[in-house]
Amino acid sequence: MHKAIFKFGLFFLVILLLDQFIKQIFINGFRWNGEFFSLILTYNKGVAFSMFAFLEENLKYIQICIIALLLVYFIYQKNFFMKFPSLIGILIGAGSSNLLDRFIHGGVVDYVFWHKWFEFAVFNFADVMINISVGLILLIEIFSKKKDKNCKKISI
Repeated sequence: MHKAIFKFGLFFLVILLLDQFIKQIFINGFRWNGEFFSLILTYNKGVAFSMFAFLEENLKYIQICIIALLLVYFIYQKNFFMKFPSLIGILIGAGSSNLLDRFIHGGVVDYVFWHKWFEFAVFNFADVMINISVGLILLIEIFSKKKDKNCKKISI
């Protein structure tokens, strides 16, 4: 269990600090315009695609509750936590970094803007890490269930 907590803490801290470092580069004025995407600075007052922006200041407290509920869930689901400490650290670290933005900057610092063929929402490194961690957890769980199911069929 101590090894899992260490992995969780390490990945949590690395993602949180790296994301905040990258965001600071954009806050300090870095910009770049490209053919496919641009690196710009924007503050997202909502969540993905600026949804729920009408919740304004309340959104950060809702996000605190969501992160806290996830942590409580992982505490009670020790086997799940032990299986994915690094991915859970990435997930919670990235979510916490975006939450920190809400308190410091009044919104999440976003900077990657895809605009070739269609315009996509502006996003950041933490958003990518959240999606990757959730996606990997789901894929690993799905394939491990299929593997377990196939092993049971063979052993019967």
